[in-house]
Amino acid sequence: MNLDKAHIGAYLAHRLGRAVQVLELQALDTAADAASGNRGDLKVYGYGHPIMIRYQINGIERRAVLRTMASNPFGHERRADRAAGLLLSYDTFNDLPRHVRALDIGVLLPDGQLESLHAGDEFFLLTDYVEGTPYADDLARLRDTGRLTDRDLRRAESLARYLAEIHAVKRDEPTLYRRAMRDLVGSGEGIFGLADNYPPDFSLIDAAWLEHIEQDCVHWRWRLNAHPERLAQTHGDFHPFNVLFGHDVDFWLLDRSRGGWGEPADDVTCMAINYLFFSLQRSGELAPPFAELWDVFWATYLAQSGDRELLGRVAPFFAWRALVVASPAWYNVAEAVRLALFHFIDNVLATPVFDPAQVNTYL
Repeated sequence: MNLDKAHIGAYLAHRLGRAVQVLELQALDTAADAASGNRGDLKVYGYGHPIMIRYQINGIERRAVLRTMASNPFGHERRADRAAGLLLSYDTFNDLPRHVRALDIGVLLPDGQLESLHAGDEFFLLTDYVEGTPYADDLARLRDTGRLTDRDLRRAESLARYLAEIHAVKRDEPTLYRRAMRDLVGSGEGIFGLADNYPPDFSLIDAAWLEHIEQDCVHWRWRLNAHPERLAQTHGDFHPFNVLFGHDVDFWLLDRSRGGWGEPADDVTCMAINYLFFSLQRSGELAPPFAELWDVFWATYLAQSGDRELLGRVAPFFAWRALVVASPAWYNVAEAVRLALFHFIDNVLATPVFDPAQVNTYL
């Protein structure tokens, strides 16, 4: 986006409450300058795009620097990443002695105007409201009654068909696929974050086991990194509490997460682990009525998508989702359920190609 003196002058006048005359906008030396020889070849890359602003108030000249950030493959692929980086700068620059001061934080509008956010605190999101019942209620009913209906089967099929449809939308951006794999393992909401939040005195597993799981998942990350052509449109948190069913098989989704692009195995395992999870609570293994849901979900997805390669990609995603549902921070279930999930994690990570028909052997 092009910056001009008029928009910057209007912003500064509003922010400072005084008349402002912008004299000059000057791009400061960047890594690109260094790469072209202005400063040798010591540093050839940088995150920011700083613009020096020379302006006057009552005839007195002042200077400030306006910093923006462009998309790059170092964790700034998404607009939300770049916003987070700039917000962190605003929140921390002024706490450190001798650091250049942050004067404001704002957003560039589509027409080139600048809008300050300095008075804000936490961010918020406003969405539509939709009527519906969480799909988790269906699974809880099946856990407690065991009575499977035709609608239950059709709902599992509709969810699988939906995932196959959205996953058919592909994108050629290898760095974004690798970002998704990195987030799977290393983010606070991913495997490392889950491992860090298990109680240190947890009786069922210890730190050595968690370290072992992390190391296995790092190995899997490098296997998946070799297949960026699989980058697809995803939901990112496709679990039963984020699916609201209305009449029959009509549903709405909540809380799309993690950037909207990634590995299809993410969404598939996120839903599938819940069929296993609720069945473990009822039967100690995958058994009716959840076995029927598991079978129709997998069969529908694989037939609709034609993506049998997915079975060789699911392992670290299953490990991640199993760490969630087995965690005492997230769910209150019997120790036997947690132990079965920990065995599942171990065995799935050791299996190059997952076989949905053999799920109970992984327990």
